[in-house]
Amino acid sequence: MFSTSIVEAVASDLWPQAVQIFKEDHPLLINHRKKEVMIKKDMYKWEIDDEKLPHHIHFKDVLEFPAELRFSFSKTSEMLNAKRKMAWLDLLNDGKILTTLNTSSGSGRLKYQYVAQHWKDDDFFGYQFLNATNPTVIKRCLELPPNFPVTEEMVKPFLEDGSSLKKEMERGKIFICDQRIMDGIPTRKYNGDCLHVSSGFCLFYLNQEHKLMPVAIQLRQQPSEQNPIFLPSDPEPDWLLAKLFVKSTDVMMYEVVHHLLITHLLAEVFTVATLRNFPVIHPLYKLLVPHFRFTLHINTQSRILLFAPDGTLDRSSLGYEGTKELMRRGLSEMTYSSLCLPDNIGARGLESIPNFYYRDDGLELWKIIKSFVKHIVEYYYPSDNDVCKDTELQDWISEIFTHGFLGNKHAGFPAGFHTVKEVVKFITMVIFTVTAQHAALNSGQFDYHFWIPNGSLLLCKPPPTNKGQSSMETILETLPNVGETVEFAVMFWLLCDKYSDLVVLGDYPEERFDEPTMKQMIKEFQAELSYLSEAITARNSKLDLPYTYLDPKEIENSVTI
Repeated sequence: MFSTSIVEAVASDLWPQAVQIFKEDHPLLINHRKKEVMIKKDMYKWEIDDEKLPHHIHFKDVLEFPAELRFSFSKTSEMLNAKRKMAWLDLLNDGKILTTLNTSSGSGRLKYQYVAQHWKDDDFFGYQFLNATNPTVIKRCLELPPNFPVTEEMVKPFLEDGSSLKKEMERGKIFICDQRIMDGIPTRKYNGDCLHVSSGFCLFYLNQEHKLMPVAIQLRQQPSEQNPIFLPSDPEPDWLLAKLFVKSTDVMMYEVVHHLLITHLLAEVFTVATLRNFPVIHPLYKLLVPHFRFTLHINTQSRILLFAPDGTLDRSSLGYEGTKELMRRGLSEMTYSSLCLPDNIGARGLESIPNFYYRDDGLELWKIIKSFVKHIVEYYYPSDNDVCKDTELQDWISEIFTHGFLGNKHAGFPAGFHTVKEVVKFITMVIFTVTAQHAALNSGQFDYHFWIPNGSLLLCKPPPTNKGQSSMETILETLPNVGETVEFAVMFWLLCDKYSDLVVLGDYPEERFDEPTMKQMIKEFQAELSYLSEAITARNSKLDLPYTYLDPKEIENSVTI
């Protein structure tokens, strides 16, 4: 059996220019590409661990991979070296942990100090739902859910003088985070008892200073005397504890659904389908494969170290089984439009909320990526008929629909392509997801969650059921112990580290396209990304807390960590 690298080397020598199967004009060439795809389908197989989760590559260990799919030697060495440096318990015992982090991580890591100073502040709590690790859940509230009985009297003190909740809703200044996806989810046992997670609501108000302020929190879905609505006017420990539970649930939802499921597991589906269905001479293989560099390696490693029984996520309040259930729920609720940023922002009613840098930078990136993809796709597919004739393209999207989205026709995912426009949108979504979206969700983990009170994957006590019975001691007892804190901190530190072989968005060092037209398109793409980077840098220079995660020079070209 030939390795992929041999097949690719031969193909690049014989056919330097990209071509689709319907444009091949010799039976030998058609037969060659069909044999190549057969070899690759035998080499890269789908594995089904859970019928309700995306399927993944069948390899159990990264050593089974062809060499070109594994981490580079430098990345492997640097990751091992980073782990050795994290002799965490010894560092904690002699008080050197922060000094070590500052020395080894550079000034870019000092944002966590801002978080440690401001995590109790209501305006910073609201800010994080727009610009921290999970800017994907908050939405405009036009009507309160019937099971969230907030009254005018409750929130009037926190609104503009003379206003009301109804008026502020009409003005588009009320927003909500609904955590119902967590309702009834199984949790793990801790010291013999089942842990608890919150699954309620948080209501926000955009004040006259353009700050997003939390004004009401209910920690479970069903209102009752044992499920009060917490307010900023409540005793400080009560309000702080309520925010602590909201943030903890938000971090679990973020890590499991929006980060792991959407950017990692879907990236793997896109990768495997590409390896299995496109010969290396196909133009979409040439376009897409640089955006899948190291993805299979990091995901296979994660299934052993993070998302596994006894993995780091097994230490969360959910445990391994709860994490899997949350992921199943996340996939069942996922829609095609939710993965396409312009549609997502519109559906959540967030087009005009100020200081939403994730939206501003993300939409610019979506536009730039879409323009790049459109030019390439239209170059190779001048008509809709060309799309319909490309059997390899149709097989590719069919496998993604079946193995990634599990054949969910009601969520808007395409099972086939009929138009050039459909291809452009889908490939834009793929590249955006594995580059910009992953960067937005992954890169801030250390900044925002190294300080565990700002969002812990584990809380050791149940949510409060009454007001006036909590204290700062209650909060300390609710947070994880030192050893658990260290384990989560190590994970956040390692997942946000930068490595010397990093390839940023828009860089294509292997130069797979030989056509001058394609090379010019890539140069124009890179120029647009550079202009955006300059604009983001200029804006950030005026901010107390710069938003850097979607600066193109900080975005990796694929999911590699």
